[in-house]
Amino acid sequence: MPNISSIYRPRNPRDSGYYRCVEDHFETFEQVYEERFERQYGYFRPYVRKVIYRYLDCGILHNGFARVRCEDCGHEYLLAFSCKRRHFCPSGHQKRVIEFGECLCQEVIKAVPHRHFIFSIPKMLRRYFLFDRKLLSELSRCGWESLKEFFQEAVPEEDAVPGAAIAIQSFGDFLGFNSHLHVLASDGCFYGNGMFRVAPRFEAKQLEEIFRHNVFKMLLSKGKIIKELVDMLMSWHHSGFNVFCGPRIQPGDQQAMENLARYIIRASFSQERMTYIPEDSKVIYQSKDRKHEKVFDALEWLAAMCSHVPDKGEQMVRYYGYYSNVSRGKRIKREQDDLIPHILEPEGSPKEYRRNWARLIQKIYEVDPLTCPKCEGQMRIISFIEDEEVIKKILKHLGLWDVKARPTPRANAPPKAPEYYIDYTDSQLLVSDKWLYGDPEYPEAYSA
Repeated sequence: MPNISSIYRPRNPRDSGYYRCVEDHFETFEQVYEERFERQYGYFRPYVRKVIYRYLDCGILHNGFARVRCEDCGHEYLLAFSCKRRHFCPSGHQKRVIEFGECLCQEVIKAVPHRHFIFSIPKMLRRYFLFDRKLLSELSRCGWESLKEFFQEAVPEEDAVPGAAIAIQSFGDFLGFNSHLHVLASDGCFYGNGMFRVAPRFEAKQLEEIFRHNVFKMLLSKGKIIKELVDMLMSWHHSGFNVFCGPRIQPGDQQAMENLARYIIRASFSQERMTYIPEDSKVIYQSKDRKHEKVFDALEWLAAMCSHVPDKGEQMVRYYGYYSNVSRGKRIKREQDDLIPHILEPEGSPKEYRRNWARLIQKIYEVDPLTCPKCEGQMRIISFIEDEEVIKKILKHLGLWDVKARPTPRANAPPKAPEYYIDYTDSQLLVSDKWLYGDPEYPEAYSA
């Protein structure tokens, strides 16, 4: 018999506190959103409603499934379809994380030194990006233009250009809206016919000044801020802008690169750190180091979660310079894309990565879902069942047809508009400059 710890068990999302919290409170949340949360988080986006209802149907056999069967002993199980939503569905997003790490390392990144950068902005500017999500793409462009300008000044060749993948993140440790950029960039510039020059050592403070200038210029051009606000921030000892620069990642260090790629598009929250208390309609969420926790009203928790859901078609990862789609396409057309070797030669197309569910599951949970739990033989997917009548007949035959009605929305505190203000004091004036050159929250991002 196979080891019990190595057996893949299809998840049951209804057993999680996260699912129960969403199921219990979403209808009430939608009803009171305008009065309680619109001022703090902006108007309610209709696409969020679709994402949440898709999540509530995720992993439920009644909505369709695949039949997985062992070719040796005939053992079968049913695998429910996933909603494939970003950020809001933990399972769907985790598959995207694994897929992105593989695709970035095998299809995009070249075998040259790289660095991890984090670009942060002051608290008082983050509200503009919360209320207008289109500004997030502009923030990404500001980060890229800053890196490009900085590296081109450091490398003397005229046609030199760096390569970068920039992931936009909007969340902090306790789900507060914190728009910032995670950048995986070449530590230098490509030039000529497949040449690469490593950038000299530099101070992150210099890059921060360029980034600050570009963000101010962008927000002023969009009419979001006025010159007086810029002057005030520039007069502070610490303006709230920050650029973190990680250690150099040497070419060939595939594990470190893939870990970092997964890290920069991680989910906005962790189910393991969340505790749902249905009797009190509360959610307790722990900090990453487990030393602190915050108690949310269930509706407040949902409001914070929904603020991080990307709009339909919104690109949260963008490629620039030598790694842009245009540059890669031109090199492939000229058959020059392999002049600088990939970290790992690709074994399939991006479409094959999306389809290869079993391999992704094996990497996430370190078990093979196509290994039979009875005889350890090889299993395979033999059919996809999507017709409602066929689904009903199969589940009734197996004793799995149990239609669960949506619960009655739970009563909650009377709707009220929260006090809303901008805090100009608590995080802008730092007591030490050391914070500018380190990333104490996520040191394990570089572990191989």
